[in-house]
Amino acid sequence: MTAPIPIGPTLNQIGQIFVNVKDLDRAIAFYRDMLGIPDRPDLDHPASIIYYKVEDIERIYETFKARGVEFIVKPRLVAPMPTYDLWLADFKDSEGNFLALMSEVAREVA
Repeated sequence: MTAPIPIGPTLNQIGQIFVNVKDLDRAIAFYRDMLGIPDRPDLDHPASIIYYKVEDIERIYETFKARGVEFIVKPRLVAPMPTYDLWLADFKDSEGNFLALMSEVAREVA
């Protein structure tokens, strides 16, 4: 008998899906504003990247890491926005597909 999966944080909201393309102009005509060229060689593969939106990226990161999830990049600030900071943490699923945690951390606005 296998042990039950522990209950805890789950991924239940997709914040973004990144679709890799080879011909950006052709793809723009098809997808319009949902596209991006991979910014690292390890992200240049045929599958899309699903970004799961989470409230507390550090807590989810630590919980998933403890469960054996293979993180490629720990949580890091990727884009300071006017009212929030965008944080990402890249990981792989059991099949080697790239996924990411995504968190919009509210900023103090003067």
